[in-house]
Amino acid sequence: MQAYLDNAATTKPCDKAVSATVSALTETYGNPSSLHRAGFLAEELVTEARKNIASALSTQPECVIFTSGATESNNLAIIGSAKTYGKRKKKIVTTTIEHPSVARTVDYLEEQGYEVVRISPNHNGEIIPDDIVSAVDDNTFMVSCMLVNNETGYILPLKKVFTAIKRLYPECITHADCAQAFLKVPIKFSELSADMISISGHKIHAPKGIGAIVLKKGVRLLPIMFGGGQEKGIRSGTESVPLISAFGETVKEYTPTLSNAINNANEMNAYLREKLAKLPDISINSTEDICSPFIMNFSVVGIRSEIMLHFLESKGIYVSSGSACSKGAKSSVLSEFRITDECIDSALRVSFSRFTTWQDIDMLVNGIIDGQQSISR
Repeated sequence: MQAYLDNAATTKPCDKAVSATVSALTETYGNPSSLHRAGFLAEELVTEARKNIASALSTQPECVIFTSGATESNNLAIIGSAKTYGKRKKKIVTTTIEHPSVARTVDYLEEQGYEVVRISPNHNGEIIPDDIVSAVDDNTFMVSCMLVNNETGYILPLKKVFTAIKRLYPECITHADCAQAFLKVPIKFSELSADMISISGHKIHAPKGIGAIVLKKGVRLLPIMFGGGQEKGIRSGTESVPLISAFGETVKEYTPTLSNAINNANEMNAYLREKLAKLPDISINSTEDICSPFIMNFSVVGIRSEIMLHFLESKGIYVSSGSACSKGAKSSVLSEFRITDECIDSALRVSFSRFTTWQDIDMLVNGIIDGQQSISR
């Protein structure tokens, strides 16, 4: 028996995703750019997936450009926008709590001579909308921020931020990294006032290696890789029909039940908080009313993260010590949220999915109790 509670790192592919992948690999395996029937059938799968994803975001299918995942989408959004809109304007605004695929990309632009302004959370660990908006000026070509933080679940006030920016600086490009938000937080593309959003398949029970960038009509984006001109010339390379089809089928399967998934995550989150509140030396780092219910970060104070993580692993319980991309390195993001060094050293991230059960939570809590009793401090 095991309890998988690391769904912010990746999720188990659902049955629809697996079936769609196998079918496209073994039956509809043509190149969607080919002019014969096998190519046409493959193209139909890509078209259907594009429609499913567009429908989930209340936008048009032609706005969806497939990529290998949110990392590529974020790189494409930022560097592609710099190539398109950053020729005269040389400033980009972001935050200090971004995923590395955004943070390191803007670092790269900074090395190329661009000005980068990074907004930090306030003393309460919250991003103040006016702090971002006031950093934008006539020289700013882009604002890029995540919607849901991958380490704590903190939900950034992007709708308010982007709406204000578009009112003051309508030509400024707004980009939202929605890897941890898509199909976990209600998103209507037009209502977010975003010009671009990035989404990922493997965070929502589709396979790894597939994602998309969704563009507002009229927004131009120069490519960062070159080839046969697929995906409107924005992202060349033969489309991975099995992964795209699986992504589309997953989105089609789960979009109608989004509210149920959110309710389930809220219940699991509240149940875990209630259980943890009864244990000694626990500090919860994710504030309930401003964080996604799918992610909870907490500290078992006095026990280093990796020690508790491997103790839980020995009992078949899988959690994270932070972002999967950090590979165990101390989190600078948690420092930005004003979490103490002692709590950062002992921080664990638990992340829920549609498949998380009460038994998973009970296993985790019992594992923590055993760890507190067994691990020498």
